Amino acid sequence: MIDLLPGQVRELLMLGGPVIWLLTGLSVVALAVILFKLWQFWRAGLGRHAALEAALADWDAGQADKAQSATGRARSGLVPVLSAALASDGSAAAAERVDAMAEDAMARLEGGFRLLDAISQTAPLLGLFGTVLGMIEAFRAMQGAGAAVDPSVLAGGIWVALLTTAVGLAVAIPTGLMLTWFEARVAAERLWLAGALARVRAPLRPASPAAAGGTAPLQPLRAHAG
Repeated sequence: MIDLLPGQVRELLMLGGPVIWLLTGLSVVALAVILFKLWQFWRAGLGRHAALEAALADWDAGQADKAQSATGRARSGLVPVLSAALASDGSAAAAERVDAMAEDAMARLEGGFRLLDAISQTAPLLGLFGTVLGMIEAFRAMQGAGAAVDPSVLAGGIWVALLTTAVGLAVAIPTGLMLTWFEARVAAERLWLAGALARVRAPLRPASPAAAGGTAPLQPLRAHAG
């Protein structure tokens, strides 16, 4: 399989040894997880709350049936949670069930974060480990050569040793950046969902004279002259 790779890539893999192969495997795993999370976020409609905001506005206006219908038509992974919240009877048990559904939805979105975090932290350490091993080998060869040390050979051994550190950083930096972006998106989604559930549980009903028993609004008191 290595023969199918480009010449320079094949040469780097052969020079770097087992550590480079391990880092390459970690990069493939990280890329697969990142692509899956991007697809998952797109499918869950992260950040696309226009339809759900319209449903919440209907709920605030006292139009429960319209709010339920609008929620069902939304294309978002939060639809089951909000639908359950809108259909809730307001009891503590129902609220706990909705909260559990919300946490489960957020946990699914956070799946794979620990793996990306582990790769972003482990890759530089593996690269440093490979560099240390390479430096040990280079200095051992220099000791074996005695007085007939060729500086060019020593320099070649050093750059090969530093190769693993460069590859480790090349794997860790983009993985860490993508993980930070994923975490920010999920945190924003969690914050929006918490606000939406608060609006469902404490809706704003428009005030009207009929709702207040038909009484006329109070007039401000006026001071009597004299």
